Amino acid sequence: MRAKDVRERKGDDEPLTMLTAYDAPTAEVLEAAGVDLLLVGDSVGNLRLGYDSTLPVTVDQIASHTAAVARATDEAMVIADMPFLSFGADPDEAVEHAGRMLKEAEADAVKIESGPHTVELTERLTQLGIPVQAHLGLTPQHENETGLFRQGTDESAAKQILDLAHKHERAGAFSLVLEHVPANVAAQVTESISIPTIGIGAGPDCDGQVLTIDEVIGLSESVAPFSKAFGDVRGEMRSAAEAYIDAVGSGEFPADDHSHYEDDVDDIY
Repeated sequence: MRAKDVRERKGDDEPLTMLTAYDAPTAEVLEAAGVDLLLVGDSVGNLRLGYDSTLPVTVDQIASHTAAVARATDEAMVIADMPFLSFGADPDEAVEHAGRMLKEAEADAVKIESGPHTVELTERLTQLGIPVQAHLGLTPQHENETGLFRQGTDESAAKQILDLAHKHERAGAFSLVLEHVPANVAAQVTESISIPTIGIGAGPDCDGQVLTIDEVIGLSESVAPFSKAFGDVRGEMRSAAEAYIDAVGSGEFPADDHSHYEDDVDDIY
């Protein structure tokens, strides 16, 4: 799937589906399941790398995980999430970092946590052939400034989100993530722009939805109020590990079926 294919899904009866993916096996399973977009999110920091937030994630780390996801997929669109301070300071460095995701990691697009400061960058990247997915509402890379709270909850803040949505649309973004905003705000943004919106905690009226894979499969210890676990992988992993420990302790594993013997080496001791 390419940026133009995503744009053409605007207003479709079949909503777009996006999930995070951080490694090749997960990406392979999600593509086989039919997920449209795979986001190599900076959430890899707190979900896979043991950080307390997304802020420590580096460009190298995103590039490495993106390359793994890209190697395992053929049809799904792979989107690299630009990490904290990979853009916003030096415009030339931002272009270089984003271009690296396509040239070296084989991503199909990049996602940028957006604001007034990213409009010109979005336009420049798209002019250079780097598709950009914008992201408004809750932007975790700004958690030290805004906190991890619902955004767009008053008229002024809601109008700012709408205004920035239009600006990034005009700048060339092929889609827009709306995170943790009131559902009625997301519905109005969706209706007013010509590119698809993909919601997370933004209600049912967006053109698509995104969640972290950890919450969807039940790997997370907890689930956000706007999310849902559709499986219990955490429980299955623990059950399998406990069964393994019991089998080793009892001598049940490894059995003869799991072992190999050679007569010629019986007398080395």
